[in-house]
Amino acid sequence: MTSTPTTPFPAATITGYPRIGRRRELKKALEAYWAGRSSRAELEAVAAELQLATYRKLVELGLGAQDASLPAAFSLYDQVLDTATALGAVPARFADLADAEGRLGLDAGFVLARGDAGRPPLELTKWFDTNYHYLVPEIGPGTPFRADPAGLVADVRRAAEHGFAVRPVLVGPVSFLLLAKADDDAPAGFDPLERLPELVPVYAQLLRELAAAGAQWVQLEEPALVADQHVPAERLAEAVWDAYTELTAAAERPQVFVTTPYGSPGPLLHPLAASGIEALHLDLVAGTAPSAEELELFQEEDAPVLVAGAVDGHNVWRADLAGRLAQLAGLSGAGVAVSVASSTSLFHVPHDVAEETQLDPLLRSWLSFADQKVAEIVTLSRGLADGAEAVAGELAAATEARRTRAGAPGVRDAAVRERAGAVTGAEIGRAPAEVRRRAQEGRSFTASGPLPPLPTTTIGSFPQTPQVRAARAKARSGRIGAQDYDRFLREEIERVVRLQEELGLDVLVHGEAERNDMVQYFAEHLDGFATTVHGWVQSYGSRCTRPSILWGDVSREGGGVRGEAFTVPWIGHAQSLTDRPVKGMLTGPVTILAWSFVRDDQPLAETAEQVALALRDEVADLEAAGIGIVQVDEPALRELLPLRRADQPAYLDWSVRAFRLATSGVRDETQIHTHLCYSEFGEVVSAIDGLDADVTSIEAARSRMEVLTDLEAAGFSRGIGPGTWDIHSPRVPSQQEIEGLLERALAHVPASTLWVNPDCGLKTRGYAETRASLEHLVAAARALRERITEPAGVPLLVQHGLEG
Repeated sequence: MTSTPTTPFPAATITGYPRIGRRRELKKALEAYWAGRSSRAELEAVAAELQLATYRKLVELGLGAQDASLPAAFSLYDQVLDTATALGAVPARFADLADAEGRLGLDAGFVLARGDAGRPPLELTKWFDTNYHYLVPEIGPGTPFRADPAGLVADVRRAAEHGFAVRPVLVGPVSFLLLAKADDDAPAGFDPLERLPELVPVYAQLLRELAAAGAQWVQLEEPALVADQHVPAERLAEAVWDAYTELTAAAERPQVFVTTPYGSPGPLLHPLAASGIEALHLDLVAGTAPSAEELELFQEEDAPVLVAGAVDGHNVWRADLAGRLAQLAGLSGAGVAVSVASSTSLFHVPHDVAEETQLDPLLRSWLSFADQKVAEIVTLSRGLADGAEAVAGELAAATEARRTRAGAPGVRDAAVRERAGAVTGAEIGRAPAEVRRRAQEGRSFTASGPLPPLPTTTIGSFPQTPQVRAARAKARSGRIGAQDYDRFLREEIERVVRLQEELGLDVLVHGEAERNDMVQYFAEHLDGFATTVHGWVQSYGSRCTRPSILWGDVSREGGGVRGEAFTVPWIGHAQSLTDRPVKGMLTGPVTILAWSFVRDDQPLAETAEQVALALRDEVADLEAAGIGIVQVDEPALRELLPLRRADQPAYLDWSVRAFRLATSGVRDETQIHTHLCYSEFGEVVSAIDGLDADVTSIEAARSRMEVLTDLEAAGFSRGIGPGTWDIHSPRVPSQQEIEGLLERALAHVPASTLWVNPDCGLKTRGYAETRASLEHLVAAARALRERITEPAGVPLLVQHGLEG
């Protein structure tokens, strides 16, 4: 037997809470510190106050101050980076930043996250099927593991000083290694999971330190167990069993609570539940309730508490409290110890719907943000303990909200549904790619003729300066009129066009000064959407988005099912200023869904088709206005991919269909681009090919062109623009660095199909780094044009008639 505490698991809890702050206090504090405008002490003071404010709010909402129902899930940047730091897992290329004991300080951790002049940062990629980005650990055979509990212990002790008994949170050992990638020095075939036997003792040491600090429970997150992995199921089950039986056998530890959000652990449920852990979380929203056979695992003596993730932590609709309570009562009635929780961490949703006073009151009554979800969890816990009659008022209010939502005007629009129902296969598809390529080569995109080899461009947005944001705020508040705001935007667009001409870019963009966000801007011009004022959600580090709320059937605003064009005035103005081609910039249907809170009352495929038809109208209007290149961005294509392979073909089918429905109504001469970023794209290469875009730009700088191997193996033959500048880091890549990446790209794709561009839009960057980086990008492309040859040995510039 182990010497562990025996504090019961709380009857109600959450697995995480928004950490950026109700008014983005953490964002502002981080960016002030990075810019040198504040001290480390000031940053740490803001962080500590945000943590304590969270605990106070959660207790106010009904969670217990002393029963370990409060997760200490705060992070200054990213929870995976925090876990790597606590484990001392410092990649070899950052080893000089560690102290003599192998520990990383605050500033060293920020270098891993953001890079420095000589090193790119850790790779960023999407956190399961969400729009959160995590930092990918780099693990090799020699990566050191050593416990560094200082930050975790400080959180526990600070909370205790203010009267809160909190539950420390770490990414669990199996998920940590499954989420990692082999470092550059690892031998071929090395799998980070091989290091599990060496890593688990480090977790055990962290648990001992946390027990000594007074922690009664610790939360180990294992989301990777709900997704199909690269290792055989038998090996994964063995890894889970080995890790958790060893941890639970350790002496002097807190009780262990394991979470499995974003799906169901499937066959891994058994080794988890039988391993000796004291509580196990199951996501009952994205996953399923245990079967009768699986429930037996929770009915045995010393079985873990079943922590039922019954309230959706990933979307904003009010829960069906009556239905959920019946489900929970059924589990409890089967002889299972049940606690009520969120399905995922609540950091995927905004803080408080009560603050959205500008939303229509009826729509607001349908919504549940983080604070409301905590209240729903507390209600379900009370109902489970005291019976449905004890919470009859709350159940009735939730049922009434769902009833009014179902019948509200705009939720179902007959004209939109009739148009979607009339779509046939004829609208989805263009001429073969080779036919389109010849038509586009014969078109003069510039006044001087065809585009040069290795054409240079950007992804869409240019820096949103304080002046741009101030003008937008004044326009929204009425402090400047529509005419003055229009004039400001046109002047800003001209400034961006002139800068691109000066830099020598080949295909220009208008810069998107009129857009606050690549999805919200579209939501503001499409029926069926609403936007928030304070609905900020963390994307990564200090970056936040305000997801729009897609609540009804979708079409363009302006009357009639086609509505009115809303991007043409700005993009058309940019094209009128230059004889170089300007890309029309649209956000694709899948990304609009992925980066919004989407209605949950119909299949995503149906909603995607409605959005695609609205975008199809916009693409047609851009073409009619003389725009010869239209980019429809789908950075979130991989994001919505189901975590189980059996469910993926259906998703890939409707997501590709939606993109092609949006883009297939144009002539062969019109060049369709798309853009994808920050995901493991090797898993969706067939879908990338299926989009059938003429040119695909794709994130590749942090992964050092890794995706091109997959594209080459798949026979991808259309235009490709692998990113050469990681815009999520403040560092400026040198011309030599960009040339090196392009040379690596040319080992996989022919020069005739290669485009040169950054990884993503430039909205979050400043103009100084933007100018310098684009100067290097253009110079690198020009240098390569002069050096490289096509396979026939003919110099590229000569072959294209552009010598001299």
